[in-house]
Amino acid sequence: MSTVSGKTTSPSGKNGARESQANEQTSLSAMQTATERYVTKGKLSISSDLLDFIESSALPNSQTKPTAFWQGFEQILENLIPLNKALLNEREAFQQQINSFHQSEPKASPSEYKSFLSTIGYLQAAPEPSPIATQHVDAEIATMAGPQLVVPINNARYAINAVNARWGSLYDALYGTDVISDNDGAEATGQYNPIRGNKVILKAREYLDTILPLATGSHVGSKKYQLNDTCLVVTLADGTTTILQEPSQLIGLQGTIENPHAILVCHNGLHAEIQFDDTHPIGRTDPATIKDILLESALTTIMDCEDSVAAVDAEDKTLVYQNWLGLMQGSLQIQLHKGDQTFTRSMNPDREYRSLKNESITLSGRSLMFIRNVGHLMTNSAILFEGEEIPEGIMDAMITSLIAKHDLLNNSSFKNAKENSIYIVKPKMHGPDEVAFTNRLFTNVEQVLDLPKNTIKIGIMDEERRTSLNLAACIQAANDRVVFINTGFLDRTGDEIHTSMLKGPFAPKAEIKTRPWLNAYELANVATGLSFGLSGRAQIGKGMWPIPEQMANMMSVKIGHPQAGANTAWVPSPTAATLHALHYHQIDVFEQQKSILNDNKNAHLTYIDSILEIPLMAEDVELSSTEIALEIDNNVQGILGYVVRWVHQGIGCSKVPDINGVGLMEDRATLRISSQHIANWLEHGIVTTQQVNESLQRMAILVDSQNEDDAEYIPMLPDLADSIGFQAAKDLIFLGKEQPSGYTEPLLHARRREMKARLKNPNL
Repeated sequence: MSTVSGKTTSPSGKNGARESQANEQTSLSAMQTATERYVTKGKLSISSDLLDFIESSALPNSQTKPTAFWQGFEQILENLIPLNKALLNEREAFQQQINSFHQSEPKASPSEYKSFLSTIGYLQAAPEPSPIATQHVDAEIATMAGPQLVVPINNARYAINAVNARWGSLYDALYGTDVISDNDGAEATGQYNPIRGNKVILKAREYLDTILPLATGSHVGSKKYQLNDTCLVVTLADGTTTILQEPSQLIGLQGTIENPHAILVCHNGLHAEIQFDDTHPIGRTDPATIKDILLESALTTIMDCEDSVAAVDAEDKTLVYQNWLGLMQGSLQIQLHKGDQTFTRSMNPDREYRSLKNESITLSGRSLMFIRNVGHLMTNSAILFEGEEIPEGIMDAMITSLIAKHDLLNNSSFKNAKENSIYIVKPKMHGPDEVAFTNRLFTNVEQVLDLPKNTIKIGIMDEERRTSLNLAACIQAANDRVVFINTGFLDRTGDEIHTSMLKGPFAPKAEIKTRPWLNAYELANVATGLSFGLSGRAQIGKGMWPIPEQMANMMSVKIGHPQAGANTAWVPSPTAATLHALHYHQIDVFEQQKSILNDNKNAHLTYIDSILEIPLMAEDVELSSTEIALEIDNNVQGILGYVVRWVHQGIGCSKVPDINGVGLMEDRATLRISSQHIANWLEHGIVTTQQVNESLQRMAILVDSQNEDDAEYIPMLPDLADSIGFQAAKDLIFLGKEQPSGYTEPLLHARRREMKARLKNPNL
């Protein structure tokens, strides 16, 4: 790309570099398509592998005939592909208008900028709040509050671990993390450390005081738990007895009243199970014979087809759909090897209890599953319509809904959605027209699959600027379907930078988080959701905790999510889900939501001006050369660390060491902000192309060294020019300004297809 002092010479994006990039992607796509074997059905050409899966596995027992499925699919594509393209063109048109405004009106006031956005239709008048009308929503989404996992569905082990994370051991979560310090001989050694174990038991008893308050005294040091026909009696450390502050918290038991193996209790809508065993290594040393405390943890899980997945062709998409079918039919399992032993891991059964009146109680042993489809942008070569790749989001909606129909028809020994709904999270939608398009798509899918209207529910990811500013209208556009809204800082920041790319240089990445726009965005999301009656009907969610090894830090910080009125928030692991569940015992989220709503019923309207405050670098700030170099190295290292795994190994989400060796959970959202941030600094001359290239070379050495113990890792060195992953990282930076909405997918997909072709034929 031609540059002058690090600035691109053509802000319009219609330059030789972009044309070269487009030609290269088209060539790679054509090469991929040429290697696929297709079967023609009407105007569709379907990859033979995908077709075989759908017709031999997904369609049987779905009560949908193959002919009806394929003809209906074709009709949906014929009707909606033009609309999909029109919506993408509208995104680009808005971006060009905003670019032109920033160039022609560099000194425009905030009110002038806001007026301009309203004039062009980017910012719309908010509708009057009215409660959503969504029906048949499962309790885990509507009336319960707790953690949420997001996992790449192409990884069967992660998927099974996540769905089984509905229940987690509090003892294990405390023992294995830094929530319990290593001080005073409490190190987490290879074998069980009783000093650490005693700390765990003490901490767990302290949490029991929150989960299960006693009428008098504390669970700390408790000696005995006895049941009678009416209540639970606890013998305290001093030998006195007490009962529960709220006897109704006692729900049931396993075993007998005289000799319970476990006691089931409920607090703030979440269950906990106190387990007893005087023969267990832990239970026999405990005065009350408690061996563990299980917490209801990940109430819901998003099985992800999108940001955490590297799925670029029919082979990849077929694996995605196969695993989703395995989850919907209850048949997904994996073989694990430990030493010389092999065992099978599969989906957990329900948990059974008896009440004190000997009535049967059944609780789900599994997390309720959403499926996150791909957004509107990408196409995929797995299916062609009149010779062209079809929108991947339409393909996902059609096929994942077909597969989810097996749950509705009870074609499994397990039940996911007891309310017979299909829960689809839809990411990266820009504004209410795109939500309305998704609503229409789901209606059409329901008609083809012969499902009742509004069976398919929608989760709206509030992660794009035009959606944040028009969230009320977005909710209204899916009034009968919406079951979920959330915030996502990284994608939202990536879009913030791309949208305002030409306004000026952005502040350093860490400082962007401290600016008013972010807090306003977070507050507005909750306030808008509450104004539209989501409390008790849908989830209002918050984003991921990205540092899996820092659970003590998470326990200090992430309580802010339920305090802010979010009845779910993302966590990076089952262990984190168990720990984060404690926050929902400490905070009654639904009472919190009532308080927030009562404080100001129109609060969602008050945040727009702050959301529009672009987090630019202050005019009186001049960064030192050292500060600039550190910022660029940090961004570049993060980009390379993630991209090389994505492109070379097809890993869409993993714990990637940062520049200081701290493991961070990374997916494409992380990549989007880092690449757009460097592109912005290049655009405004904060850094030069040479500086970025030098950083890329230094950080490639570091990233290769950080991964040298990974036998599957494919290094970038010694020949960076021949490293597809390294070249992908360069593309993301130097072509970043021209990428649609700053998204990373077009470049990543092209490079991953190139890498897959090379792995199959090293001579390429």
